Amino acid sequence: MIYPIVVYGDEVLRAKCHDITPDSIDVKKLVEDMFSTLEVAEGVGLAAPQIGKDIRLFIVDCTPWAEEDPSCADYKKAFINAEIYEMSEETKTYTEGCLSIPGINADVRRSLSIRMRYVDEDFVEHDEEFTGLKAWVIQHEYDHIEGHVFTDRVSPIRRNMIRNKLANISKGKYRCAYKTRR
Repeated sequence: MIYPIVVYGDEVLRAKCHDITPDSIDVKKLVEDMFSTLEVAEGVGLAAPQIGKDIRLFIVDCTPWAEEDPSCADYKKAFINAEIYEMSEETKTYTEGCLSIPGINADVRRSLSIRMRYVDEDFVEHDEEFTGLKAWVIQHEYDHIEGHVFTDRVSPIRRNMIRNKLANISKGKYRCAYKTRR
């Protein structure tokens, strides 16, 4: 199933999401559907709130960045009930966009490395360190399950500059190549 992407203005994007238990949903099917949705939308990450579900699940597919970072080749992963518990003081600014905020890109400063606990779609526990581009996309998607979007992290001046664009998105005044819902 291909889900429509929830766009800015929908309250689910501001919800602090709930943990998932092995018997609460068909996680493997949902993860499969999310990867299909991500492929159609041509993104590198997708969180459950972006498809209207307030659960602690997100996926990443860093393979489009394999030329820039060979460790990203075939890097597709699901993260369930994730908790980032350590972030490096060393940061880098990346230009970010978001499937839920079509047409807007902005510079966001994020930690270069993170440590995170999570379970995979088989509910096997993991505790890993992520660096570089993987850490960046994971932090972006993690923000979604915490009720944040990347525009919350831009400078006040830049936020003021995009305020009208964000208002237009929440009113349905935007264009994108994938199916959305408001």
